[in-house]
Amino acid sequence: MGKLIARKPEKEVFSSGISSDALKEIYSGAAAIGISRNELVNQMITYALSNMEASSNI
Repeated sequence: MGKLIARKPEKEVFSSGISSDALKEIYSGAAAIGISRNELVNQMITYALSNMEASSNI
């Protein structure tokens, strides 16, 4: 078995406004599956970007 090579993924911090109701859903969803709110938001963004229509020009 090969050795583990630990890497820190490159990330940037940014601030974004979100409705209180949506934030509550994010907190409860993250807690339900045992991950951080930040990790859930990152996974949601990755999913959304991967599934956008090509005509979105992103």
